Amino acid sequence: MSDHAADVPDVAVIGAGIIGVACALRLARQGLRVVVIDQQEPGRGASFGNAGHLATEQVLPIADLSILKRLPAMLMDPMGPLRLDWKYLPRALPWFTRLLLNLRPAPFQRTVAGLRALNESSLGAWQRLLADIARPDLMREDGSLLVFERPESRQAIEALQARMRHQEVPVDHWQATTVRDRAPQLSERIQGGLFFPCTGHFLDPFHVVCELVHAAKTSGVQFLKQHVQGADLHQNGVSLITDHGRFNARQVLIACGAHSAKLTAALTGKKVPLDTERGYHLMLPHEHDRLPFAVTSLERKFIMTPMTDGLRLAGTVEFAGLDSPPTMERAWQLHRLSHGLFRRELNAEAATPWMGFRPSLPDSLPIIDRVCEGKVLLAFGHQHLGLTQAAITAELIGQMAAPKAGNPAGVLPAIEPYRLGRF
Repeated sequence: MSDHAADVPDVAVIGAGIIGVACALRLARQGLRVVVIDQQEPGRGASFGNAGHLATEQVLPIADLSILKRLPAMLMDPMGPLRLDWKYLPRALPWFTRLLLNLRPAPFQRTVAGLRALNESSLGAWQRLLADIARPDLMREDGSLLVFERPESRQAIEALQARMRHQEVPVDHWQATTVRDRAPQLSERIQGGLFFPCTGHFLDPFHVVCELVHAAKTSGVQFLKQHVQGADLHQNGVSLITDHGRFNARQVLIACGAHSAKLTAALTGKKVPLDTERGYHLMLPHEHDRLPFAVTSLERKFIMTPMTDGLRLAGTVEFAGLDSPPTMERAWQLHRLSHGLFRRELNAEAATPWMGFRPSLPDSLPIIDRVCEGKVLLAFGHQHLGLTQAAITAELIGQMAAPKAGNPAGVLPAIEPYRLGRF
């Protein structure tokens, strides 16, 4: 692209996942000239394979102190729900140490308050975004269910319900009879569960990205398939170094998920403690109409979400960095975990496994900020809540990029908990 002032876009968005694309659309609708740059096609990273759950109920940190007891199993069991590759342990230890420090009372409360503020605004933001592109049909607002099977788990369920109510998360306790009435294909082993009415799911997360891309292109957003290798600031904005040469913009938005740390350090001088939860899914194309909404197993620690193309099993977490090859057996393990949860076992014929990177910070909160005199915008680190928080993040970024543009949602969450400067 030419360096002539007239050709320089207002914002270059680095990252074509759900967050980058939602932000790009928002910025374009505010009248800004926007370019999105990614080395992959839009939506082909973590946005392609997430669980599809609009997880507004998840207002607690990604781990608790029980992780200390589970550390030996995390290292020794390659198929466990939470795995830490022992070869990655030296690199992961500082991150895990910070994670544990953030579980102390004061930082814990800051995390919960920050997650609540985003999640309580997420459903409304998605409703506005999907209405804006005339595709409200992409989302189902029919709640989600957390089930338990063992009688001894009842106490844990009741304790979780109390914690959720304390955080003002809408939640209902369902007895086994209610579960069987609402989800009749689930096994008789189900003892009951917690139903979260103010959640939902997406029928096809990748298709959501595609629809947002279409709307963005209609609004003038340009998409470039390039690899951004570095960046620096200059008087009139930002210069990006790509495998196609230099690219200038007045502002840059870093929204490339687990790959955001290097660019953030180059532009801000701040080394952020960003790691990745490698998430897996298994898509079952022959499983339709098994579940009316997303169902999570308390004991088995995975989620099942009904989608247009079948039933998606997801939820396993692995800490092994960005460079290690995927352990696809972990995806197939999800099918084994489903055994006994249904009256008739799930059909795994022609199933497809997948692995992607969830960008995670040790305080479980994303970075959403405007730094470097407004030349650099940041939107990454949403861990497993990227899909949930994408639309509200786009509204926040829109307000930061063009504060005078206003906001149709009215009052947005305060951005203080998500500032880069907290690290």
